[in-house]
Amino acid sequence: MPRSKRSMQTERAGPTETKERLPDPAPAMTKTYDAIIVGGGPAGLSAALVLGRCLRKVLVCDVGNPRNAPARIFNGYLSRDGSTPGEFLQISRDQLRRYDTVELRKAKVESAVRGDEGFAVTLDTAERIASRLLLIATGLVDELPDLENLKQFYGKTAHNCPYCDGWEHRGEPIVVAGGSQDAADLAIEMLLWSKDVVLCTNGPLECNAKAREQMKRCGVRVIETFIARLEGEGAELKGVRFSDGRFLPRTVLFFSPGQHQRSSLAEQLGCKFCDEDGCIQCDEKAATCIPGLYAAGNASRGVQLVIAAAAEGTLDAVAMNNLLVEEDAVSGELSKH
Repeated sequence: MPRSKRSMQTERAGPTETKERLPDPAPAMTKTYDAIIVGGGPAGLSAALVLGRCLRKVLVCDVGNPRNAPARIFNGYLSRDGSTPGEFLQISRDQLRRYDTVELRKAKVESAVRGDEGFAVTLDTAERIASRLLLIATGLVDELPDLENLKQFYGKTAHNCPYCDGWEHRGEPIVVAGGSQDAADLAIEMLLWSKDVVLCTNGPLECNAKAREQMKRCGVRVIETFIARLEGEGAELKGVRFSDGRFLPRTVLFFSPGQHQRSSLAEQLGCKFCDEDGCIQCDEKAATCIPGLYAAGNASRGVQLVIAAAAEGTLDAVAMNNLLVEEDAVSGELSKH
Protein backbone atom coordinates (compact mmCIF):
# COMPACT_ATOMS: atom_id res chain seq x y z
CA MET A 1 0.00 0.00 0.00
CA PRO A 2 1.46 3.44 -0.92
CA ARG A 3 2.61 5.45 2.06
CA SER A 4 1.33 8.96 2.64
CA LYS A 5 3.40 11.93 1.51
CA ARG A 6 3.74 13.07 5.11
CA SER A 7 5.09 9.69 6.19
CA MET A 8 7.75 9.63 3.48
CA GLN A 9 8.82 13.20 4.28
CA THR A 10 9.19 12.32 7.94
CA GLU A 11 11.41 9.35 7.10
CA ARG A 12 13.78 11.67 5.18
CA ALA A 13 14.07 14.09 8.10
CA GLY A 14 17.51 15.06 9.36
CA PRO A 15 19.08 13.74 12.55
CA THR A 16 17.96 16.73 14.61
CA GLU A 17 14.27 16.23 13.79
CA THR A 18 11.92 13.93 15.67
CA LYS A 19 10.67 11.11 13.47
CA GLU A 20 6.99 10.21 13.49
CA ARG A 21 6.58 6.59 14.55
CA LEU A 22 4.70 4.58 11.97
CA PRO A 23 1.99 2.26 13.28
CA ASP A 24 3.01 -1.33 13.79
CA PRO A 25 1.86 -3.56 10.93
CA ALA A 26 -1.05 -5.84 11.70
CA PRO A 27 0.13 -9.34 12.64
CA ALA A 28 -0.08 -11.87 9.84
CA MET A 29 -3.01 -14.26 9.71
CA THR A 30 -2.23 -17.70 11.10
CA LYS A 31 -4.63 -20.62 10.59
CA THR A 32 -7.87 -20.65 8.66
CA TYR A 33 -10.86 -22.51 10.10
CA ASP A 34 -14.24 -23.47 8.77
CA ALA A 35 -15.79 -21.96 11.88
CA ILE A 36 -14.67 -20.03 14.91
CA ILE A 37 -16.96 -20.31 17.92
CA VAL A 38 -16.69 -17.55 20.47
CA GLY A 39 -17.89 -18.90 23.80
CA GLY A 40 -17.35 -22.35 25.27
CA GLY A 41 -20.58 -22.86 27.18
CA PRO A 42 -23.35 -25.36 26.36
CA ALA A 43 -24.27 -23.63 23.08
CA GLY A 44 -20.72 -23.24 21.81
CA LEU A 45 -19.54 -26.72 22.79
CA SER A 46 -22.65 -28.35 21.35
CA ALA A 47 -22.08 -26.55 18.04
CA ALA A 48 -18.42 -27.59 18.07
CA LEU A 49 -19.40 -31.24 18.59
CA VAL A 50 -21.73 -31.30 15.58
CA LEU A 51 -19.36 -29.38 13.31
CA GLY A 52 -16.42 -31.49 14.41
CA ARG A 53 -18.30 -34.65 13.54
CA CYS A 54 -18.86 -33.15 10.07
CA LEU A 55 -15.06 -32.96 9.71
CA ARG A 56 -15.12 -29.18 9.88
CA LYS A 57 -12.06 -27.43 11.29
CA VAL A 58 -13.37 -25.63 14.36
CA LEU A 59 -11.77 -23.34 16.91
CA VAL A 60 -13.57 -22.67 20.21
CA CYS A 61 -12.35 -19.62 22.12
CA ASP A 62 -13.46 -19.18 25.72
CA VAL A 63 -12.13 -17.23 28.69
CA GLY A 64 -13.58 -19.61 31.28
CA ASN A 65 -16.08 -17.38 33.04
CA PRO A 66 -19.50 -19.05 32.67
CA ARG A 67 -22.62 -17.15 33.67
CA ASN A 68 -23.84 -19.95 35.97
CA ALA A 69 -20.49 -20.38 37.78
CA PRO A 70 -21.93 -19.21 41.15
CA ALA A 71 -24.62 -21.91 41.05
CA ARG A 72 -24.09 -25.06 43.12
CA ILE A 73 -26.06 -27.15 40.62
CA PHE A 74 -28.17 -26.72 37.51
CA ASN A 75 -31.37 -28.58 36.77
CA GLY A 76 -33.87 -29.34 34.02
CA TYR A 77 -31.34 -31.00 31.68
CA LEU A 78 -32.46 -34.56 31.02
CA SER A 79 -29.64 -36.99 31.96
CA ARG A 80 -27.71 -34.14 33.69
CA ASP A 81 -30.31 -32.97 36.22
CA GLY A 82 -28.51 -31.91 39.38
CA SER A 83 -25.09 -31.56 37.75
CA THR A 84 -22.68 -28.83 38.74
CA PRO A 85 -21.75 -26.29 36.04
CA GLY A 86 -18.09 -27.24 36.34
CA GLU A 87 -18.77 -30.95 36.02
CA PHE A 88 -20.93 -30.43 32.94
CA LEU A 89 -18.32 -28.29 31.17
CA GLN A 90 -15.50 -30.70 32.02
CA ILE A 91 -17.40 -33.70 30.65
CA SER A 92 -18.31 -31.76 27.50
CA ARG A 93 -14.72 -30.68 26.88
CA ASP A 94 -13.37 -34.16 27.54
CA GLN A 95 -15.78 -35.62 24.99
CA LEU A 96 -14.65 -33.09 22.38
CA ARG A 97 -10.98 -34.02 22.75
CA ARG A 98 -11.33 -37.15 20.62
CA TYR A 99 -12.18 -34.98 17.60
CA ASP A 100 -8.98 -33.79 15.97
CA THR A 101 -11.04 -31.33 13.95
CA VAL A 102 -11.97 -29.36 17.09
CA GLU A 103 -9.51 -27.11 18.91
CA LEU A 104 -10.30 -25.65 22.33
CA ARG A 105 -8.39 -22.57 23.37
CA LYS A 106 -8.57 -20.42 26.49
CA ALA A 107 -8.49 -17.03 24.84
CA LYS A 108 -10.57 -13.92 24.41
CA VAL A 109 -11.63 -12.74 20.98
CA GLU A 110 -11.00 -9.00 21.19
CA SER A 111 -12.34 -8.04 17.78
CA ALA A 112 -13.67 -9.42 14.52
CA VAL A 113 -14.08 -8.05 11.02
CA ARG A 114 -15.82 -9.49 7.99
CA GLY A 115 -14.14 -9.58 4.59
CA ASP A 116 -14.75 -11.14 1.21
CA GLU A 117 -13.49 -14.55 2.31
CA GLY A 118 -15.15 -14.69 5.72
CA PHE A 119 -13.98 -13.36 9.07
CA ALA A 120 -10.74 -12.33 10.71
CA VAL A 121 -10.66 -12.36 14.50
CA THR A 122 -7.99 -10.96 16.78
CA LEU A 123 -7.29 -12.68 20.09
CA ASP A 124 -6.07 -11.10 23.30
CA THR A 125 -2.66 -12.54 22.39
CA ALA A 126 -2.70 -10.27 19.28
CA GLU A 127 -2.90 -13.37 17.06
CA ARG A 128 -5.15 -12.97 14.02
CA ILE A 129 -7.09 -15.99 12.74
CA ALA A 130 -9.27 -16.43 9.66
CA SER A 131 -12.55 -18.29 9.53
CA ARG A 132 -15.21 -18.91 6.91
CA LEU A 133 -18.03 -18.65 9.46
CA LEU A 134 -18.33 -17.19 12.92
CA LEU A 135 -20.63 -18.21 15.78
CA ILE A 136 -21.21 -15.94 18.78
CA ALA A 137 -22.18 -17.97 21.85
CA THR A 138 -20.84 -15.69 24.55
CA GLY A 139 -24.08 -15.38 26.51
CA LEU A 140 -25.18 -12.60 28.82
CA VAL A 141 -24.04 -10.96 32.04
CA ASP A 142 -26.56 -10.68 34.87
CA GLU A 143 -26.77 -7.28 36.52
CA LEU A 144 -27.29 -8.12 40.20
CA PRO A 145 -29.48 -5.90 42.36
CA ASP A 146 -27.62 -3.58 44.70
CA LEU A 147 -28.40 -5.40 47.95
CA GLU A 148 -25.86 -5.64 50.74
CA ASN A 149 -24.59 -9.22 51.24
CA LEU A 150 -26.31 -10.55 48.09
CA LYS A 151 -23.13 -12.17 46.76
CA GLN A 152 -22.85 -14.15 50.00
CA PHE A 153 -26.03 -16.02 49.09
CA TYR A 154 -26.04 -15.79 45.28
CA GLY A 155 -26.22 -19.19 43.64
CA LYS A 156 -27.03 -20.93 46.93
CA THR A 157 -30.11 -19.34 48.50
CA ALA A 158 -30.49 -16.37 46.15
CA HIS A 159 -31.40 -17.12 42.53
CA ASN A 160 -32.73 -15.55 39.36
CA CYS A 161 -34.32 -18.55 37.63
CA PRO A 162 -37.23 -20.44 39.22
CA TYR A 163 -37.05 -23.13 36.52
CA CYS A 164 -33.49 -23.89 37.64
CA ASP A 165 -33.90 -23.56 41.40
CA GLY A 166 -37.57 -23.28 42.37
CA TRP A 167 -38.12 -27.00 43.04
CA GLU A 168 -35.26 -27.15 45.56
CA HIS A 169 -36.99 -24.43 47.61
CA ARG A 170 -40.58 -25.60 47.24
CA GLY A 171 -42.74 -24.76 50.24
CA GLU A 172 -40.17 -22.39 51.76
CA PRO A 173 -40.85 -18.74 52.70
CA ILE A 174 -39.74 -16.86 49.56
CA VAL A 175 -38.84 -13.20 49.09
CA VAL A 176 -38.77 -11.67 45.61
CA ALA A 177 -36.61 -8.54 45.48
CA GLY A 178 -37.33 -5.72 43.05
CA GLY A 179 -39.85 -3.02 42.29
CA SER A 180 -40.30 -3.45 38.54
CA GLN A 181 -42.99 -5.09 36.43
CA ASP A 182 -40.69 -8.09 35.95
CA ALA A 183 -40.31 -8.47 39.72
CA ALA A 184 -44.08 -8.35 40.23
CA ASP A 185 -44.59 -10.98 37.52
CA LEU A 186 -41.91 -13.14 39.11
CA ALA A 187 -43.58 -12.88 42.53
CA ILE A 188 -46.83 -14.17 41.04
CA GLU A 189 -44.99 -16.99 39.24
CA MET A 190 -43.23 -18.07 42.45
CA LEU A 191 -46.61 -19.10 43.88
CA LEU A 192 -46.17 -22.30 41.86
CA TRP A 193 -43.41 -23.33 44.26
CA SER A 194 -44.60 -21.76 47.52
CA LYS A 195 -47.74 -20.11 48.84
CA ASP A 196 -45.65 -17.90 51.15
CA VAL A 197 -44.27 -15.22 48.82
CA VAL A 198 -43.43 -11.62 49.75
CA LEU A 199 -42.39 -8.98 47.22
CA CYS A 200 -39.86 -6.55 48.69
CA THR A 201 -39.63 -3.67 46.26
CA ASN A 202 -36.79 -1.71 47.94
CA GLY A 203 -38.69 1.48 47.19
CA PRO A 204 -41.84 2.39 45.25
CA LEU A 205 -43.40 -0.42 43.20
CA GLU A 206 -43.68 0.34 39.49
CA CYS A 207 -45.98 -2.17 37.82
CA ASN A 208 -49.34 -2.24 36.10
CA ALA A 209 -52.70 -2.44 37.82
CA LYS A 210 -53.24 -6.00 36.60
CA ALA A 211 -50.19 -7.31 38.46
CA ARG A 212 -51.16 -5.41 41.60
CA GLU A 213 -54.63 -6.94 41.53
CA GLN A 214 -53.29 -10.44 40.90
CA MET A 215 -50.85 -10.20 43.80
CA LYS A 216 -53.61 -8.97 46.09
CA ARG A 217 -55.96 -11.75 44.99
CA CYS A 218 -53.29 -14.46 45.36
CA GLY A 219 -51.99 -13.33 48.73
CA VAL A 220 -48.59 -11.94 47.72
CA ARG A 221 -47.64 -9.36 50.35
CA VAL A 222 -45.87 -6.24 49.08
CA ILE A 223 -43.38 -4.32 51.25
CA GLU A 224 -42.06 -1.07 49.78
CA THR A 225 -39.72 -0.17 52.65
CA PHE A 226 -36.08 0.18 51.60
CA ILE A 227 -33.87 -2.86 52.24
CA ALA A 228 -30.85 -2.33 54.51
CA ARG A 229 -29.24 -5.73 53.91
CA LEU A 230 -29.73 -9.46 53.60
CA GLU A 231 -28.83 -11.51 56.66
CA GLY A 232 -27.88 -15.14 57.18
CA GLU A 233 -25.21 -17.62 58.15
CA GLY A 234 -22.69 -18.64 55.53
CA ALA A 235 -24.61 -19.21 52.29
CA GLU A 236 -27.91 -19.78 54.12
CA LEU A 237 -30.25 -16.81 53.94
CA LYS A 238 -32.18 -16.06 57.13
CA GLY A 239 -34.09 -12.97 56.07
CA VAL A 240 -34.30 -9.33 55.02
CA ARG A 241 -33.41 -6.40 57.30
CA PHE A 242 -35.20 -3.18 56.36
CA SER A 243 -34.03 0.39 56.77
CA ASP A 244 -36.47 0.93 59.65
CA GLY A 245 -34.97 -2.00 61.58
CA ARG A 246 -37.73 -4.53 60.93
CA PHE A 247 -36.71 -8.06 59.98
CA LEU A 248 -38.55 -10.38 57.58
CA PRO A 249 -37.63 -14.07 58.04
CA ARG A 250 -37.04 -15.72 54.62
CA THR A 251 -34.97 -18.72 53.55
CA VAL A 252 -34.64 -18.00 49.83
CA LEU A 253 -34.59 -14.95 47.58
CA PHE A 254 -35.41 -14.69 43.88
CA PHE A 255 -34.89 -11.69 41.63
CA SER A 256 -35.26 -10.73 37.98
CA PRO A 257 -31.90 -9.31 36.87
CA GLY A 258 -31.06 -6.75 34.26
CA GLN A 259 -28.76 -8.19 31.60
CA HIS A 260 -26.35 -7.15 28.89
CA GLN A 261 -24.32 -8.90 26.19
CA ARG A 262 -21.09 -10.39 27.52
CA SER A 263 -19.25 -9.64 24.28
CA SER A 264 -19.28 -6.57 22.04
CA LEU A 265 -18.51 -8.63 18.91
CA ALA A 266 -22.09 -8.60 17.61
CA GLU A 267 -22.21 -4.83 17.93
CA GLN A 268 -18.78 -4.47 16.30
CA LEU A 269 -19.95 -6.49 13.31
CA GLY A 270 -23.19 -4.53 12.88
CA CYS A 271 -25.79 -6.98 14.17
CA LYS A 272 -29.33 -5.96 14.95
CA PHE A 273 -30.69 -6.41 18.45
CA CYS A 274 -34.17 -6.99 19.86
CA ASP A 275 -35.56 -3.89 21.57
CA GLU A 276 -37.32 -5.90 24.26
CA ASP A 277 -34.46 -7.92 25.72
CA GLY A 278 -31.29 -6.84 23.90
CA CYS A 279 -30.72 -10.28 22.35
CA ILE A 280 -29.10 -10.61 18.93
CA GLN A 281 -31.70 -10.80 16.18
CA CYS A 282 -31.54 -14.07 14.21
CA ASP A 283 -33.67 -15.71 11.54
CA GLU A 284 -35.21 -19.18 11.83
CA LYS A 285 -31.82 -20.73 11.00
CA ALA A 286 -30.02 -18.73 13.73
CA ALA A 287 -28.27 -16.54 11.14
CA THR A 288 -27.81 -12.86 11.95
CA CYS A 289 -28.18 -10.03 9.43
CA ILE A 290 -24.43 -10.35 8.74
CA PRO A 291 -23.74 -13.10 6.15
CA GLY A 292 -21.86 -16.00 7.71
CA LEU A 293 -22.40 -14.80 11.27
CA TYR A 294 -24.53 -16.90 13.62
CA ALA A 295 -25.58 -16.58 17.27
CA ALA A 296 -26.68 -19.20 19.79
CA GLY A 297 -27.58 -19.55 23.44
CA ASN A 298 -28.48 -16.78 25.84
CA ALA A 299 -26.96 -14.11 23.60
CA SER A 300 -29.75 -14.64 21.08
CA ARG A 301 -32.66 -16.33 22.86
CA GLY A 302 -35.12 -15.47 25.60
CA VAL A 303 -35.29 -18.98 27.17
CA GLN A 304 -32.17 -19.11 29.33
CA LEU A 305 -31.83 -22.78 30.19
CA VAL A 306 -28.73 -24.94 29.75
CA ILE A 307 -30.59 -27.57 27.76
CA ALA A 308 -32.09 -24.90 25.47
CA ALA A 309 -28.65 -23.38 24.84
CA ALA A 310 -27.19 -26.79 23.97
CA ALA A 311 -30.07 -27.50 21.59
CA GLU A 312 -29.63 -24.12 19.90
CA GLY A 313 -25.93 -24.80 19.44
CA THR A 314 -26.82 -28.04 17.65
CA LEU A 315 -29.33 -26.30 15.37
CA ASP A 316 -26.82 -23.55 14.58
CA ALA A 317 -24.16 -26.10 13.70
CA VAL A 318 -26.48 -27.90 11.27
CA ALA A 319 -27.37 -24.60 9.58
CA MET A 320 -23.69 -23.60 9.39
CA ASN A 321 -22.64 -26.94 7.94
CA ASN A 322 -25.43 -26.79 5.35
CA LEU A 323 -24.16 -23.38 4.23
CA LEU A 324 -20.60 -24.71 3.98
CA VAL A 325 -21.82 -27.71 1.95
CA GLU A 326 -23.56 -25.37 -0.49
CA GLU A 327 -20.45 -23.23 -0.87
CA ASP A 328 -18.16 -26.25 -1.25
CA ALA A 329 -20.44 -27.84 -3.85
CA VAL A 330 -20.38 -24.66 -5.95
CA SER A 331 -16.59 -24.32 -5.74
CA GLY A 332 -15.84 -28.02 -6.21
CA GLU A 333 -14.16 -28.21 -2.79
CA LEU A 334 -16.72 -30.71 -1.53
CA SER A 335 -15.04 -33.54 -3.41
CA LYS A 336 -11.74 -32.63 -1.74
CA HIS A 337 -13.18 -32.33 1.77
